[in-house]
Amino acid sequence: MGKIENCNYAFVFYDINEKRVQRVFKICKKYFKHHQKSVFRGSITPSNLIKLRAELKKVIDESEDFVSIIKLMNEKSFSEETLGVNLENSESLIL
Repeated sequence: MGKIENCNYAFVFYDINEKRVQRVFKICKKYFKHHQKSVFRGSITPSNLIKLRAELKKVIDESEDFVSIIKLMNEKSFSEETLGVNLENSESLIL
């Protein structure tokens, strides 16, 4: 595990075995807005990031599943470009 910095915004991407995907989805939904299929994003406190990671580690099989957490200082530190279908119920950022 790398150094935990004071990030306030994160993306979570995952590729999980079908047997565990619903549990991972529910964990991510507690902390973030569902953005698209297996992608979540939103504001998060450093302490909640630690809790999220601990909950995910209890559910996933690290030899079979993949979870990526991209941490940012805030929602303004990146730009976004969407190509193709833009889902109406996903979180939208206006930068």
